[in-house]
Amino acid sequence: MSLRSKTSDLRKRMSEAIKGGGDKAIEKQVSMGKMTARERIIELLDSKSFFEYDLFVEHAAKDFDMDKKKLAGDGVIIGTGTINGHPVCIYAQDFTVAGGSLGYMHARKITKIMDHAMKLKVPIIGINDSGGARIQEGVNSLAGYGEIFYRNTLASGVIPQISVILGPCAGGAVYSPALTDFVFMVDKISKMFITGPEVIKSVLGEEISMEALGGARVHAEKTGNAHFYAESEKECFNQIKELFTYVPWNNTKKADSFPTKPPKTKSFKISKIFPADPTEPYDVRNIVRSISDDSNFFEVQNLWAANIVIGFTRLNGDTVGIVANQPLVLAGVLDVDSSDKAARFIRYCDAFNIPLLTLVDLPGYLPGIDQEHAGVIRHGAKLLYAYSEATVPKITLIMRKAYGGGYIAMCSNHLKADFVFAWPTAEIAVMGPTGAANIIFRKEIAQADDPDAVRQQKIDEYKEKYANPYIAAAYGYIDSVIELNETRKFILHALEISQSKEVVLPARKHGVPPF
Repeated sequence: MSLRSKTSDLRKRMSEAIKGGGDKAIEKQVSMGKMTARERIIELLDSKSFFEYDLFVEHAAKDFDMDKKKLAGDGVIIGTGTINGHPVCIYAQDFTVAGGSLGYMHARKITKIMDHAMKLKVPIIGINDSGGARIQEGVNSLAGYGEIFYRNTLASGVIPQISVILGPCAGGAVYSPALTDFVFMVDKISKMFITGPEVIKSVLGEEISMEALGGARVHAEKTGNAHFYAESEKECFNQIKELFTYVPWNNTKKADSFPTKPPKTKSFKISKIFPADPTEPYDVRNIVRSISDDSNFFEVQNLWAANIVIGFTRLNGDTVGIVANQPLVLAGVLDVDSSDKAARFIRYCDAFNIPLLTLVDLPGYLPGIDQEHAGVIRHGAKLLYAYSEATVPKITLIMRKAYGGGYIAMCSNHLKADFVFAWPTAEIAVMGPTGAANIIFRKEIAQADDPDAVRQQKIDEYKEKYANPYIAAAYGYIDSVIELNETRKFILHALEISQSKEVVLPARKHGVPPF
């Protein structure tokens, strides 16, 4: 056979393989409002940067007439490319081929590209669109999932891992996304659950739709399993591209630096955003924008546990991780979900050399029977652990209330924050003035001729003594009490001089956090 005929044969084979499940299957995929696996890769990566591998891999199953079936690429596409000019490894399950079901060779392709990502120290992106384990391959399918989970765990904190749910992701398959750093979901397209509606109906007699059980909105608002929610696949891919401007390509590097831009103070000025009335709520995200380069803030998990805000911004051109109480929601209290949300984000930033800026305004941990029984002690301890363990630069700004255990947990001096600043409006105490007065002066108030007047007098006395940052400053727990308009200047300086920070931790295999 001549070179020309061999080349022609190669092109023919490639053309057939690239069609995946064929024209009818592709039409069905498109009719559901979904891109094909190949289109998704091309849309996400830089133009003409994708190189595919293992195009001609075939399944090895023989039972249940599988030996008579040919599955193009065994239902998954793998390769490398670039995003924003940086290399990434990627795989995308192809629902047009046997519903994207995972068999032995399908899993081998995924683990192969994951191994490449680890060797090359580049991010791994997984696009999930699969009916689940390929039943005809039995235990080999389960083994494939296990191999993927193992690699997810090894890669954690070494390279960024991104999961994009663009179709069904059910049963054991959901644990790979749960082990990765960021999960992206799209409204009406993404579905993720352990057991589907049919199983729930047969076991419990309860009826629920796939969307209501495990749709994008559910995981973005209720479960916290999704970090980003989008209305379309294109919006989702744009979110991923923006995320990659903030994070480093592996744990030995820092994120790309950008030219410094001043905040847009006409729209975001601290003195206009921060209320004079200490009981009035405000949007802490606007405080972040008032000090950030170009007033940009890329929020993570914005729909879940909204009483705490996390995300990325830039200061002096460099990425900084933000953790901030949100006075607009539950007065910014810490609870089970917000503690989990913040703790995981802190550990991500610490693993990938991203400094942390913590903005504090909270009345403490949320009281209540439900919270206690939900394990707020254990969950709240995760936040303490994450901050204490983190060795990246840690800067804290106390803006208003910092009461009780919440003061300690929000990266206080006692958890080894490198710099703690406070505005003159800061209040640091064991609890709020009303509660403290009611406890300390209980007898005096009860025996008074006018209990209400005495109570108010004692509240005012407590405020006079503790509703300010100066007692904490007198003990050195606050490094500087600063004016509001000096905030960016102090934070920029603190970040600059802490760049070469070194922390020596005790020798150990690893700690045992309160998972």
